[in-house]
Amino acid sequence: MLTTNPFDDDKLHEECGIFGIWGADTAAAMVALGLHALQHRGQEAAGITSWDGDHFHTHRAMGHVAGNFDSDEVIRGLPGRVACGHVRYSTTGEKALRNVQPLYADLASGGFAIAHNGNISNAMKLKRELVRRGSIFQSTSDTETIIHLVATSTYRTLLDKFIDALKQVEGAYSLTCVTPEGMLACRDPLGIRPLVMGKLGDATIFASETVALDVVGADYIRTVEPGEIIIVTEGGSRSIHPFAPVNARPCIFEHVYFSRPDSIVDGSSIYSVRKAIGAQLAIESPVDADLVIPVPDSGVPAAIGYAQQSGIPFELGIIRSHYVGRTFIQPGDQVRHLGVKLKHNANRALISGQRIVLIDDSIVRGTTSLKIVQMMRDAGASEVHLRIASPPTRHSCFYGVDTPERAKLLAAKLDVPGMADYIHADSLSFVSIEGLYKALGESKRADVRPQYCDACFTGDYPTTLTDQDDLAPTDQLSLLAERVA
Repeated sequence: MLTTNPFDDDKLHEECGIFGIWGADTAAAMVALGLHALQHRGQEAAGITSWDGDHFHTHRAMGHVAGNFDSDEVIRGLPGRVACGHVRYSTTGEKALRNVQPLYADLASGGFAIAHNGNISNAMKLKRELVRRGSIFQSTSDTETIIHLVATSTYRTLLDKFIDALKQVEGAYSLTCVTPEGMLACRDPLGIRPLVMGKLGDATIFASETVALDVVGADYIRTVEPGEIIIVTEGGSRSIHPFAPVNARPCIFEHVYFSRPDSIVDGSSIYSVRKAIGAQLAIESPVDADLVIPVPDSGVPAAIGYAQQSGIPFELGIIRSHYVGRTFIQPGDQVRHLGVKLKHNANRALISGQRIVLIDDSIVRGTTSLKIVQMMRDAGASEVHLRIASPPTRHSCFYGVDTPERAKLLAAKLDVPGMADYIHADSLSFVSIEGLYKALGESKRADVRPQYCDACFTGDYPTTLTDQDDLAPTDQLSLLAERVA
């Protein structure tokens, strides 16, 4: 099997998206629609769990939402006015149905279903302790650790057990949980992963991005605050803040790449921010060229901003077919190269003889950039200048993003001139970390606390990384494998 998308294979990938709804007559159908809108956040598997007031019902499947949740039979098998759902992405570790969320367990207080966006960075340590105490794990997902912590808590009420469990975990989490007592939605104290709240008539909705609210026709109410737990019951909703207050550090890469451009994240339009990043990149790294060309699709808003700021015309120099997914062909370099062109092809008549500025959102391993630059040269470009709408990615993420181990990150191995030589570009520049913060309307200075988690660029991790610190260097790859299982 050959993946024919040369541009998505070498990207950082958000590992999941979540959607929960309380009080809708067609709850499971609404969740399915919401998950469609969040498909970009996880394309390996999807699941929905509903509650009909007496029983829980779950359907989980490998693959996309479409094809698994678009039949009346499946939706009828998920009755009830309450449901939560999850889309998952993973490129390493075990790809198995037992790891597909929502995860469900029968606790002493009743059924408990959980959908999780993020990563628990001390999950392995907690799991070892829980197993020693008698817990039996059914998956390799870090999310299951939360279920066992809730189940074994000595506090009396389910809410207190839930709070007790979360106080023991470190890392990033946005959660939607369905219980007979109500729906729980929460965000970790640093707010690393996003979560928003909406309303559709009398129904209350939680989703990873506002675009999921748009798709189901819901009104955006507000962002769930870092460290906030919202409890929704038939009597309405209430909010508590049970954790010690800390300075929030939401993931900055949500603005650069993960979120859809038509979403609002932490009060900011993703599309507008990406245009501002492109404009800042043009100010910091101008080049004498004829055309600005985006790497589709994620590079488009930044390329528009770069073109508007620089005065260089914006053109679609790479054309994407939206009707090609995976192509089943025999391996081999020549046939593989032809397969790649099924999905993306250079606009040769536009590019030939031109000095072009390519705009992309990031460089990970560098293999994608190498292909893109060569594609432009094969199409006759006289010069190829690559501009990246984020700083160099030099560090792995441990907060719910699929990142290669650091040794495979190109920017961790080479300086910028070395990277330019590797990908055969005439020039290469990245937006500065200060410029990125400026595009977000913030300041990145030594005397100002970071407003975002930018660890992938700076190595400044906002939490302890217990599982990482406990492992010998030779065990790091094994951790990465289990982390995204």
